Amino acid sequence: MRIGMTNEQERVIEDGPGRAGNAVMPAPGIDSIIDSIPAMVAFMTPSGELEQVNRQIMEYIGAPLHELKNWQASETVHPDDLPSVIAAWMHSVSTGTPYENEHRIRRADGVYRWFHVRGLPIRDSAGTITRWCVLQVDIDERRRDKALIASALAEVSASEERLRGIIDAVPGFVWSASPEGNVGFVNQRWCDYTGMSVEQACGDGWTASIHPDDAPGLAVYWQRILQSGNAGEYEARLRRFDGVYRWFLIRAVPQRDDTGRVVRWYGENTDIEDRKRAEVFLAKAQRLSATGTFSWRVSTDEITWSDEVYRILELDPDTPPGFEAIYRRVHPDDISSHREMIKRQRRKGRDFEHEHRLLMPDGTVKYVRLVAHSIAHAPDGFEYIAALQDITQRRLAEEVLSKARSELTHLARVASLGAVTASIAHEVNQPLAGIITNASTCLRMLGADPPNVDGARETARRTIRDGNRAADVINRLRALFSKKSITIEDVNLNDAAREVIAMLLGELQRNGVVLHPQFAETLPLVRGDRVQLQQVILNLIMNAAEAMSAIHGRPRQLIVSTGLGSDESVYLAVKDSGNGVDPQDIERIFNAFYTTKSSGMGVGLSISRSIIERHDGKLWASANDGPGTTFTFAIPHSTDLPQTDNRDLADRTVEND
Repeated sequence: MRIGMTNEQERVIEDGPGRAGNAVMPAPGIDSIIDSIPAMVAFMTPSGELEQVNRQIMEYIGAPLHELKNWQASETVHPDDLPSVIAAWMHSVSTGTPYENEHRIRRADGVYRWFHVRGLPIRDSAGTITRWCVLQVDIDERRRDKALIASALAEVSASEERLRGIIDAVPGFVWSASPEGNVGFVNQRWCDYTGMSVEQACGDGWTASIHPDDAPGLAVYWQRILQSGNAGEYEARLRRFDGVYRWFLIRAVPQRDDTGRVVRWYGENTDIEDRKRAEVFLAKAQRLSATGTFSWRVSTDEITWSDEVYRILELDPDTPPGFEAIYRRVHPDDISSHREMIKRQRRKGRDFEHEHRLLMPDGTVKYVRLVAHSIAHAPDGFEYIAALQDITQRRLAEEVLSKARSELTHLARVASLGAVTASIAHEVNQPLAGIITNASTCLRMLGADPPNVDGARETARRTIRDGNRAADVINRLRALFSKKSITIEDVNLNDAAREVIAMLLGELQRNGVVLHPQFAETLPLVRGDRVQLQQVILNLIMNAAEAMSAIHGRPRQLIVSTGLGSDESVYLAVKDSGNGVDPQDIERIFNAFYTTKSSGMGVGLSISRSIIERHDGKLWASANDGPGTTFTFAIPHSTDLPQTDNRDLADRTVEND
């Protein structure tokens, strides 16, 4: 734990700076931003090569970027440190875990100084690392401080005055306190920085130098380590003599006697202002993305996640991560599909994406998007590294746009229907008028005395001609709207259905429909037109949703299932919990222009059956044991179909139209 950091800040640092989109090179103006960071910052490619550095690095090392790119073969890193640095860096690049190390870097004048180097991966919306951000903080003085402090403590029994002189020479801030926590000594550098004397700092007078916002937390933590007797560290802001506050890392270590009893506390304060500024810069980027990160080890179901996940799920920070906590927040209507997705990913071990809703304790609904990347860990199976993003605002905006688009589509359909109706009326009116006239004439000729048989025969021929003209009009209109070419391919009905469900999910949720997918694990491919088959699936699902629109007092349950039929054909079934279909209408609903809906045209099921029959399949409806109806279509799988090309099925399509 880092003293002075909240759990959320610490996890933000550990998990990386958030999602940076799909960019591979820094955005315009990024040079000025990273140059303004008061620390040495570099960007590395996903494979670990140096991509960009800020001004502070080039000024410190005294070399241009193209020379720095060859750092592994140069003396930029101290030769004694280079092998371990390369090994640790390549481990982080290969595993995607944060890089952290301390090693020496050569200054432009040839002097090596110690640096604390930290590398964090930046990931896109799919969880892929797009670059690494590396922060280098000079800790040379701190390293020397530790050596001097160790030397001073070794000689403490020899000379208290000598100890004071040595400690005052240390460039850092050094202090000591009694076992009860009363400060009895601070070195001269501490006094010079704060503007306080040793006498003013002793006891608890030193607390006057702590920032008011940090003092309560530091006091609680200080009492905690005094009681435990364990070393600790805390981050807080100290006031400089001119009133300016800077961040410091405050460390405290106990000195014990032979019995293990604490006889003295020794500590040091290290300036971390530059590091804090860089961390804040990176933390803001993750916070703005509203994205939490987590990992899931499948073999043990061990889950860890960042504070941003707690914020999105609105869970208490003390809640242990796990599926139990997750399902406390998943919307009840989405739990079935969410469990089915988790079950599928346990087997597959492949990258995946999933969107679902969360139901908050106050009744509000959130939309979230889950993006996960699979990492193999032999022999322990695999692990998912994932991100959870709150997309509520985006979904609400999409719903508004969808509603507007639906209204425009409805207006377009009304206008189109009016035009088609007018065209049919105009084209068919003339031959129908001719048929009526000819029929009347024929009757008069046959009723004459004597009957005019030759005239009646000619009039009958004209009647037949006008009837054929009316039929030609209908054929031309049908040809105008028919599909003349199709694309034949192998189709996975599971995947095709999932795509349709993903497209309709928002509409189903708005209508209160609870979807339960039940897809067969292994399903043979079928051969046909993917778009036409998805048109049938879409039509069946939308019909089922409409059939349940008037249902109140019981759940609107919709089950979409796939499997192999008894005749080895592949089937897809859509089962609703509506009021059902009258038995006498169970077959008539597939007739063109027959409908049981007040607003329907009666063409959807007719077209759907036509499409399935073109694929050598069949479509039927059956009543459920309980409420509702099940619509099922079955198609021979690809190995059962005769060898045919696109033209054969396309010809059958035109003929059946």
